[in-house]
Amino acid sequence: MTLFEELKARGLVAQTTNEEEIAELINNGKAIFYIGFDPTADSLHVGHLMQMIVMRHLQKAGNKPIALLGGGTAMVGDPSGRTDMRAMLTQEEIQKNIAKFRIQMGKIVDFDNGNAIMVDNAEWLLNLNYVEFLRDIGVHFSVNRMLTAECFKTRLERGLSFLEFNYMLMQGYDFYMLNEKYGANLQSGGDDQWSNILAGADLIRRKTGKTAYGITFTLLLTSEGKKMGKTQKGAVWLDPEKTSPYEFYQYWRNVDDADVIKTMKMVTFVPLDEIAQYEGLEGAELNTAKERLAYEITKIVHGQQEAEKAQSAARSLFGAGASDANMPKTELDNSEFTDGKISITDLLVKSKLAPSKGEARRLIDQGGISVDDEKISSVTETFEISRFSGDGIVIKKGKKVFHKVVIK
Repeated sequence: MTLFEELKARGLVAQTTNEEEIAELINNGKAIFYIGFDPTADSLHVGHLMQMIVMRHLQKAGNKPIALLGGGTAMVGDPSGRTDMRAMLTQEEIQKNIAKFRIQMGKIVDFDNGNAIMVDNAEWLLNLNYVEFLRDIGVHFSVNRMLTAECFKTRLERGLSFLEFNYMLMQGYDFYMLNEKYGANLQSGGDDQWSNILAGADLIRRKTGKTAYGITFTLLLTSEGKKMGKTQKGAVWLDPEKTSPYEFYQYWRNVDDADVIKTMKMVTFVPLDEIAQYEGLEGAELNTAKERLAYEITKIVHGQQEAEKAQSAARSLFGAGASDANMPKTELDNSEFTDGKISITDLLVKSKLAPSKGEARRLIDQGGISVDDEKISSVTETFEISRFSGDGIVIKKGKKVFHKVVIK
């Protein structure tokens, strides 16, 4: 099976500018391809993970990845898939985010010895002369064609700012600059980037006469059509300080039955013939596949040791003889108690089991919170500081989320 055939068999390929030529390019390790990551948050999240998995697939076949960090484009914000305008970030915030992206990407893509390139588009975007840019680049873009792009349709209904309208020109210019500087001949991205990718390939053709290619990959969606990587607490982050390895493992361990095999094909490196052995499983038997899925993805992002710890903790919690080893933990100090007590709503917020006191009250009212196996029925419940000494307490949210709280 060729690389391109494997990508298709894994359900990854969505659209291509020229399937036959792209297949030949990547199968023979001749692609210098790039994927862009705009640093609009201080961590990558699950939505970015599949793109890095694709980069690694292509890299292992001899193709050269370019990870483009959007220090320039993040100043504008990509309107693709948005119903509102992104928050404006300062250059300082963007550069802090980029520093964290570099560390997280290095765990999946091999940047050693020039095997991959990491570059920031602020290098060429932030010092552009606007009039020169319009004359040199803007002249090649048709407004009529841009307005038909899928990435603008939703925003046109709600109001598209001129700032965002420039994003397609900037991304197209990125492809052109990477082609000029590094010989980039292929751009990849999520399927919501199709219009932007086409714009870049067309710009290269118009400016240089050379052929450049584009390929998009299937978005990671649930069987209900919703983006994966969202929880009640928000995004599932790759930063262990924002989403612990245990919570990360548990997210994948608890995916719906209908999504297990598809997700294993798309977001792990498990061989397809091994995945095929799980395809006939149903009901409780499918838990074996869920464990494998959670372990493999956690190993990719956090390393084998953290994956084993998370798996061990999950098995002990949900098997016979529960143990709190490796359970996510919050440490409180004396200043967080009032008159030697702390409320259950404060506990849920401080342990990040609820984003606000309002959400904490809702969880309690719905019967979703227990402390040391006793259901909490009142939102005014308080706990003495003495409860947190020694082994502390264990809060349970729903059926499968456990969290230990102790005193420092």
